[in-house]
Amino acid sequence: MSAAEPRYSADALQTFARHVLIQAGARPDDADRVARHLSDANLCGHDSHGIGLIPAYAKHCAEGLVDVSATASTHNESAVLLQLDARRAWGAPTGDRLVEGLAAKAKAEGLAAGTIANAHHLGRIGAYAEALSAHGLVSLHFVNVTDHAPLVAPFRGSDARFGTNPVTIGFPATQTRPAFLHDMATSTIALGKVRVAAAKGVTVPPGTLLNEHGMPTTDPSGMAGFEIKGALTPLGRHKGYGLAYACELLAGLLSGGGTIQPEHERRGGILNSMLSFVIDPARFGDTGWMAQEADALARYATQSPPMDWDSPVLTPGDPERAWRGKRQRDGIPLAQATVDALNRTAKAVGAETLG
Repeated sequence: MSAAEPRYSADALQTFARHVLIQAGARPDDADRVARHLSDANLCGHDSHGIGLIPAYAKHCAEGLVDVSATASTHNESAVLLQLDARRAWGAPTGDRLVEGLAAKAKAEGLAAGTIANAHHLGRIGAYAEALSAHGLVSLHFVNVTDHAPLVAPFRGSDARFGTNPVTIGFPATQTRPAFLHDMATSTIALGKVRVAAAKGVTVPPGTLLNEHGMPTTDPSGMAGFEIKGALTPLGRHKGYGLAYACELLAGLLSGGGTIQPEHERRGGILNSMLSFVIDPARFGDTGWMAQEADALARYATQSPPMDWDSPVLTPGDPERAWRGKRQRDGIPLAQATVDALNRTAKAVGAETLG
């Protein structure tokens, strides 16, 4: 990380984002939730889903690609099912509403399932799994995207046909081990990470990108702006491709939001659909035994001798916790190009800039 990069507290970024979103037309309550979601993504090391999205969000407000007056409606509900249609409303408030509803249902019935259709960008999906883990609940989430040009090539393909379609799994903490969190894009690298690399003027690892001619490249500049040139590669070749395809079926079909196939309008926004399963482990067996077994598994996995002694084996969720601690202490670094873009957006909507 360059020493020249300015650093900010999460509170400062959240306050900045809130003001910009309100000036762009968001209701204060929605702006609060979206800004908190973005700054928290930065705090736990996921800059691709953090404050750097504000220029895109402001653009979506100006072009009607997010409906700042909309609120998600419930179109199907039972004791164990909750289905929301966001109708282009903000993603974070809609995601929080689904999590809160499913947590109550899973506590009452042992398990619950829910969907979101047509939400503006849901952001870092791990945040929803973390919230459910804090309730002592297991969760699985599958997400797709519409209204946006495709970003990821299918296995054996040379152009983009899918979104980055996240898959997320959360398992609650034990008395001695923190919560398990596996939050992954089904592309080799997330689009936001490519844009972060472009903002810093650095390359991306080989095997992660195709250029606009379908050839491998390490140059991220083709994905720096709103017009995408090239494609991301699927994670693990056919494996990531299969998971991305599954997200289209699970999230796109079961929610009613549709898939990325081109018969659906692509206005250039970001509409997410999500399928979530939530489980109360207490209904499935002895949670004391489960905790002991989870602890034993964690010890067994992490005691593998590391290939690099400076990089010990971690459990999923450890990197986010490490970043959170470091950035709470030292601040969140932003590339100067990102700060400049944020300040241009702030000036355009009449909000205060970042110092």
